[in-house]
Amino acid sequence: MTRSFYPPVRTLMGPGPSDVSPRVLSALARPTIGHLDPLFVDLMDEIKALLQYAFQTSNELTLPVSAPGSAGMEACFVNLVSPGDTVIVCQNGVFGGRMKENVERCGATAIMVEDHWGEPVSLDKVAAAFHSHPQANLLAFVHAETSTGVRYPVKEVSSIVKNYPNTICVIDGITGVGVFELPMDEWGIDILVAGSQKAFMLPPGLAFAGVSDKAWEMNKTSKMPRFYFNWTKELTNLKKNQTNFTPAISLIVGLRESLRMMREDGLEKIYKRAEILARATREGAIALGLQPFAKNPSPAVTAIYAPEGIDGQAIYKSLWKKYGVTGAGGQDHLKGKIFRIATLGYADKYDVVTAIAALEFTLKDLGHKFQMGAGVGRALEILQEL
Repeated sequence: MTRSFYPPVRTLMGPGPSDVSPRVLSALARPTIGHLDPLFVDLMDEIKALLQYAFQTSNELTLPVSAPGSAGMEACFVNLVSPGDTVIVCQNGVFGGRMKENVERCGATAIMVEDHWGEPVSLDKVAAAFHSHPQANLLAFVHAETSTGVRYPVKEVSSIVKNYPNTICVIDGITGVGVFELPMDEWGIDILVAGSQKAFMLPPGLAFAGVSDKAWEMNKTSKMPRFYFNWTKELTNLKKNQTNFTPAISLIVGLRESLRMMREDGLEKIYKRAEILARATREGAIALGLQPFAKNPSPAVTAIYAPEGIDGQAIYKSLWKKYGVTGAGGQDHLKGKIFRIATLGYADKYDVVTAIAALEFTLKDLGHKFQMGAGVGRALEILQEL
């Protein structure tokens, strides 16, 4: 028998997808129009300006890509890297490793700057990598490593690139853009990638890329074959407020609404709220006898050690199966050792209270000893700042 699909309502506190606001959901349900419709052309003009605001850039090539965030990152590499190039890649988590894979699939050499997972990248190691490989075309790293909840010192790392005029700075900002500070132009970032399902309060399906003039010049010399992810064609169409292929029209209509919400709030207010939500999450966990994983924590994702003797996977699975809160487990060698709670996009103080309360119930179920209510109480103290 064929039945309609009605998913349950969950509190989405994992590192994507995040909750979608009712205002955006309403926009997504509006009638579909064609991508060549004059109304859509006008819509793209507004979206370009709003995306530039979110990215804090004046770059002409700041565009939505109808594909998930990982595809947006792949698009950057195939438009910039040529076989035989040298690319310095920083890794202290899963997504730095995916950058390495992208580089190598392009036939380039990845020079790895590796740090312990959960620790920020070492500036001395980055400087040493450039000293040993001054011919490097790109430096690539992650703004906020989703797998560990660590925050990169972006301003300091990107400033190293300024000493190498033939090198561009490529940042995976998929989890961090719209959560904490990342002024693209001011900090000299050449490529910045984000995704719809994180801070942008949309379902998955769109990536966003900001491309500097310097990166655009490198794109012209890339020898990688590309068809769908062809920035030369994209820019030609973007100047006409069109897209290279049929885009995800309904998602772009929803994007307009989410970007307008971000503009109405203002980035400073958004960043402050995210910091408070994340601190309330960390402090709430500490009050339960738990320990945060990251040394320099990101306000986007909080990674937390599982208590001794308790599987981190069991914690996150119980959160959503029994209590309706979607978090995440650990990845790679951290599987079972940590769990993660994100405070992205449409998340608010009530979501944090719900998540910490659900965590308390879950830990009690799994046999962890603590004072019930301690985590929620500590979180509430911090959330009064909002």
